[in-house]
Amino acid sequence: MDKNHIPPAYKDDGFLESPAARSVRILSEYLAPLDHFRREQVRDTVVFFGSARIPEDGQHPLARYYQEARQLAYKITEWSESLRKPLRFVVCTGGGPGIMEAANRGAAEAGGKSIGLNIGLPFEQVPNSHISPELNFEFHYFFMRKFWFAYLAKALIVFPGGFGTLDELAELLTLAQTRKLEKKMVILLYGSAFWKEVLNFDALVKYGMINKEDLNLFQYADDPDTALSLLVDGLTRYYLHPKEPLPEFEQMIPAIARSRV
Repeated sequence: MDKNHIPPAYKDDGFLESPAARSVRILSEYLAPLDHFRREQVRDTVVFFGSARIPEDGQHPLARYYQEARQLAYKITEWSESLRKPLRFVVCTGGGPGIMEAANRGAAEAGGKSIGLNIGLPFEQVPNSHISPELNFEFHYFFMRKFWFAYLAKALIVFPGGFGTLDELAELLTLAQTRKLEKKMVILLYGSAFWKEVLNFDALVKYGMINKEDLNLFQYADDPDTALSLLVDGLTRYYLHPKEPLPEFEQMIPAIARSRV
């Protein structure tokens, strides 16, 4: 290429990495995952949130949650595979270590695919080795990563975690409370003792910060079998055998999954 000419914009790394191209980078974090999900025919997900700091090591005070996340992801994937429908309710995580690794690991051990929506951070966040390679994404923008968590999710399981987990949980609860999510979503807080100590929802009701009915947006679970039962019941009622017509968006999902960019 003639060095005296400016290269085409889409081949100009200097431009693509500049502030002027920020909107292009943001759009690419929407279009690239969309293309992969269409190709893999992923139509919906079960999202696992939880701390990157909970290891498999039994010395950690919350280490049991690693194994229980692993078991639950295995059971969900096994149930999903039994539906004989392509890639229903695929396990999806933030792609990192801890609870995220445990969920991707459990799905892989059950013989299923799983998604990792990783985020580039200076510490903690390195993609774990159990994510399906064709569904292993890395994001620069937190808000685009959050979009993909919410867009395909039909269920959310929130294990103990810190600021990141609290942020993700609060965002999804807000979207559900304000009905910005038209779809039904099963939301489970896994580990009732932890969550009732960390978050005092009753105090929010007491002081009029939320309505008492808002407590119905989520349920608690303390073991994999209970969590699976609540998930299967909700997902069956809302999506496999819905009693009410699905929102227009949900009716479009099969066609979206089959289409090609």
